[in-house]
Amino acid sequence: MEHGWAVRRIRWGNRLAARLSARAAPARGFTVQPEPRTIGFYARGRQLTAGNFLLGGHMVETHQPWDIEPPSPSFADELHGFGWLDHMAAAGDREARQAAQAWVADWIARYGRGHGPGWKPDLAGRRVIRWINHALFLTAGLPGSDTTPFYATLGAHTAFLARRWKVAQPGLPRFEAVAGWLTAGLSLMGMERHVPAATAALAMACERDIDAVGGIASRNPQELMEIFTLLSWVQHALASAERECPAALRAAIDRMAPVLRSLRHLDGGLARFHGGGRGMEGQLDHALAVVGQTTAPRRTQAMGFVRLAGGRTSVLVDAAPPPAAAAASRAHASTLAFELTSNRRPLVVNCGSGMSFGPEWERAGRATLSHSTLSIDGYSSARFARPARPEEGAAKLLDGPDAVTCHVSVERHATAALLSHDGYVATHGLTHIRNLDLSADGRALLGEDTLAALDPAHRKRFEQVLSAGKLNGIPYALRFHLHPDADASLDMNGTAVSVVLPSGEIWVFRFDGPGKLSLEPSVYLEAGRLAPRPCQQIVVRAVIMDHTSQINWTLAKAQDTPLAIRDTGRDDDLALPGAHFATD
Repeated sequence: MEHGWAVRRIRWGNRLAARLSARAAPARGFTVQPEPRTIGFYARGRQLTAGNFLLGGHMVETHQPWDIEPPSPSFADELHGFGWLDHMAAAGDREARQAAQAWVADWIARYGRGHGPGWKPDLAGRRVIRWINHALFLTAGLPGSDTTPFYATLGAHTAFLARRWKVAQPGLPRFEAVAGWLTAGLSLMGMERHVPAATAALAMACERDIDAVGGIASRNPQELMEIFTLLSWVQHALASAERECPAALRAAIDRMAPVLRSLRHLDGGLARFHGGGRGMEGQLDHALAVVGQTTAPRRTQAMGFVRLAGGRTSVLVDAAPPPAAAAASRAHASTLAFELTSNRRPLVVNCGSGMSFGPEWERAGRATLSHSTLSIDGYSSARFARPARPEEGAAKLLDGPDAVTCHVSVERHATAALLSHDGYVATHGLTHIRNLDLSADGRALLGEDTLAALDPAHRKRFEQVLSAGKLNGIPYALRFHLHPDADASLDMNGTAVSVVLPSGEIWVFRFDGPGKLSLEPSVYLEAGRLAPRPCQQIVVRAVIMDHTSQINWTLAKAQDTPLAIRDTGRDDDLALPGAHFATD
């Protein structure tokens, strides 16, 4: 109840601050000619110009976006955040410009005086950055009198962010609010007085929200990249304005760069954990170049993840407890799950975040069985608490693993990680132990997964559960979710699985130990699409009857696969995420 009241109090405070800010002095113009920092896609811009708004997993066809009833809160947030302006500007023709100008003018007429759902600190910060980035695009061809409301609303945004940035949630929302405030102060005539306070707020956010080793509380790689990108823009804007960059900002960038490089697969995509996706292609490389960190070293362990690399293969493993506190509402029960990419082709993946497909998919994507790891049937390695009220957001992850161990060894012939977690001790008395060994040439990943009751108290709990099940054993499964582009088939009378990648590479999965091998349907939850993409998963099902059960497995390139395959083709889903509106 107290939490629900806090949410409502923040919402009311935002409304009051927005209406008071509408009385603020307008901006008088730009101190320097704005240059767009955000990147969009031409095809998406053409779709938007035609009236096709694909936001938050929903497609709405309209030429009057402010007349519709948003189909979901995420759709409304993306619509009012104006991130889609990047795509309109990428299209850049007269039709796109006139549509964007009309939609911005309509938003200002309806909501510019502090009304509507878009007056939240993170959305206001995101919106003001886009309006400033694309100011030339939005004002080209307009008489001076038609730009007056635009500058007045920018002034109102600056005043609103000065009042309300502190109530933004830690992490990306807070950085969006503060970066928007500082960008406005640096870019707008008459707003210069905000720069010292906004700079101090940004320095405080860097010290508070970026930990000592460059990570964030949510452990979401894509969110970390978005924060890093914002900081790169701000650092460049400060340098352009000949303002001193705070030491906390420079230090945060220095800490984050090697972490981000460690969380990328060899194809440049980010590992998909805790609600994050692969990220827009080229975004991280551009941000690293802006801040001069293109050679930041990779780490074997970063932000609770372990990186194994050999040859042209990369493996990223979740090797820490799930995020806690406020970040638990987006956390996934993914401890000891891994992803594998060969060359530029994802092979083993996690299902990803289903947030854009509704609450049922969002919850399903967070469960352990949606990740490439071991799960006990009917249980996740962490449990979900249902919020008391809808406005409290998604369910928090509770009762997750407390003791997560990780030991990495780098040898001449291989890199190995020995990991464990106690997420099933409370429910079944069982500890999951996983050993992963990637060969130096990247052609073979050897795995060993064990469930074990390790001490007398754990064995007593295990025996209680076993007795309650009439000694039929406890069923569990190993899952390896495959990317939709991977073509898998059962081979060798059902004892192996062959996986063919679009590059022509062939990988073969085999296992040794109790259990039955099968290929089953799965889904790939990818933002920017109308529906989950169907794919397959390799599943080994077994039953633990004693205090220990172990499955050994290998995932290796077939002997006839060349050491290096020339794979120069471009996939549409890699070059242009979200540009396709088919429901495949």
